[in-house]
Amino acid sequence: MIVYEATKKEFLHDVFTDELVNSICSRFNEKIGKVNEAEIRSWDNSMQYMYRVLHDDSIPDNSGVAIEFRIPYTSKRVDFLISGRTGSHDSVIIIELKQWGEVQKVEGKEAIVKTLINRGLRETAHPSYQAWSYAALIEDYNRNVQDQNIQLKPCAYVHNYIRKDKGDQLTDPIYKFYLEKAPVFSKGDAPKLREFIKRYIKTGDDKELLYNIESGRIRPSKSLQDSLVQMLKGNREFIMIDEQKVVYEEAIALANKALETGRKQVLVVSGGPGTGKSVLAINMLVELTRRGLVAQYVTKNSAPRHVYATKLKGDFRKTRIDNLFKGSGSYTQSKPNEIDALIIDEAHRLNEKSGLFQNLGENQIKEIINATKFSIFFIDEKQRVTLKDVGSIDHIKYFSDDLAAEITQMELTSQFRCDGSDAYLAWLDDVLQIRETANYDFYGLDYDFQVYDDPNTLFEEIVRLNHRSNKSRLVSGYCWNWENKNDPEHKDIVISEYDFSISWNLGNTETWAIDDQSVYQAGCIHTCQGLEFEYVGVIVGGDLTYKDGQVVTDFTKRAKTDQSLRGIKKMMKLEPEKAKRMADEIIRNTYRTLMTRGQRGCFIHCTDPDLNVYFKERLERTRSYRTSIGIDGIRVAENRSNYDPKV
Repeated sequence: MIVYEATKKEFLHDVFTDELVNSICSRFNEKIGKVNEAEIRSWDNSMQYMYRVLHDDSIPDNSGVAIEFRIPYTSKRVDFLISGRTGSHDSVIIIELKQWGEVQKVEGKEAIVKTLINRGLRETAHPSYQAWSYAALIEDYNRNVQDQNIQLKPCAYVHNYIRKDKGDQLTDPIYKFYLEKAPVFSKGDAPKLREFIKRYIKTGDDKELLYNIESGRIRPSKSLQDSLVQMLKGNREFIMIDEQKVVYEEAIALANKALETGRKQVLVVSGGPGTGKSVLAINMLVELTRRGLVAQYVTKNSAPRHVYATKLKGDFRKTRIDNLFKGSGSYTQSKPNEIDALIIDEAHRLNEKSGLFQNLGENQIKEIINATKFSIFFIDEKQRVTLKDVGSIDHIKYFSDDLAAEITQMELTSQFRCDGSDAYLAWLDDVLQIRETANYDFYGLDYDFQVYDDPNTLFEEIVRLNHRSNKSRLVSGYCWNWENKNDPEHKDIVISEYDFSISWNLGNTETWAIDDQSVYQAGCIHTCQGLEFEYVGVIVGGDLTYKDGQVVTDFTKRAKTDQSLRGIKKMMKLEPEKAKRMADEIIRNTYRTLMTRGQRGCFIHCTDPDLNVYFKERLERTRSYRTSIGIDGIRVAENRSNYDPKV
């Protein structure tokens, strides 16, 4: 998606007549959402510099210019693109624009610098690394870029930064690798940037290449479970961008610090669904292991570990797999610091006690910090889905202090699931009445969300989509008993008014998320949390309804076989208000988690007719909003026309 596109001549005219920023703001509101003032000031400043760079007759008037191009499957946007040709070569130049006036190099971390961000000196990715990583992601996912051999030429323009003659921090030799891949230009370098552009663009293309990139079929995004084998073999599967890169480098530095100083280090990384927590966790496991450290990946939920183990069979010995992937209750008897690094994914799912009967140990958070020199907790407190989930930032802080560990906190905000739509997540929180957001009527253009009156139609669509790559699944709220774990003919979930029935995932498989026939069974929060699919279908049970203008939860509608609210009745007698609050939070969090498992789309059916109507009305408001600003609602077929199932 491109916010603004024009020919070079049109761009120069829009800047000269002060129409450019107004045009960008208008189209940004249409396609993405509300613009903040800082972004407006940034455009106003940077585009004046680009005006000077492009004001050259040697750069063809009909070259394409694009501003704010969203990278597939992310919420990240490229600042500026210029398209054209030199001889038979098609070229698109990617320019990362920065307002920075001061930069400090950071030793010991790859491609990281410090600069003034939000009134504080903060670490961030070097602009050359940013430009290179954006280009690499576009090349990875855009079929037209690959098939038409469009050359992407990244660079960065830090137009307020004055380069020093000696000892310059921005161009220090430690950044040589990425400076060669994406040169950086600073204040006074407009002629050099102009020459860089002219080297690759000698004739115009009338925006044709921009159109080809904009309309290019998007390759399916990589799933972590499919890429795991290659990652553990040392191959690059995921490019870390922006705050992902910053967190990764900080984690490596803290692991080294723990070894060098002998003081425990704890890193807490918070982030919502799809912010790349699990990808970072596996990347950390790979890198720390490569460096000779004893590192382990830890989860409370067994589903991701079983899926990963299955994917690794045949390439790695079972003993190595078992040593790399551990359950969160594995450290009740561990000695202090016996492991170099523990990487805890889904840390919000940690419990106090361990063992089958919850009778072992004292507290899993304490035991993990005790067992290792360096621990990194990836956490999203809004994904706590059982009464036993005690993983919280406050608890991690408490036990870090108790064990004399130094704690560092960081956050991931960029979206890499739900087609990169931050707006969809905000809209979903608003619809589920978890929190009020600015996305009351608008969740973004690209994510495929639909409401089905008939669960049979929903199921048929999921099965159809699954034929492409076995990456679509049906899940449900846990409102039906799991009565038979081995008989596929026994139907647990029955919605009689629609003559619909389906089994829960069978008990003889721990890899429901990837098994060939699993699409014909329904999963629940326990079988899919921590995993992702291309499309997810969600059946919303009787624990979530709509009454008198409110989304209402009812824990009594949960199945008796569901353990997530075990103990709630006793709590209701002792602390009724606390019990109601916790049950309400768990139910809403459960559906929020289920509805964010899909990379490309989420389809739902609510057993409560009023809730189904409510979701349809909220969805219709987003379509009405688009129509009111001149954008038609994107239909399903149009969404899928950009998807190539054969890749």
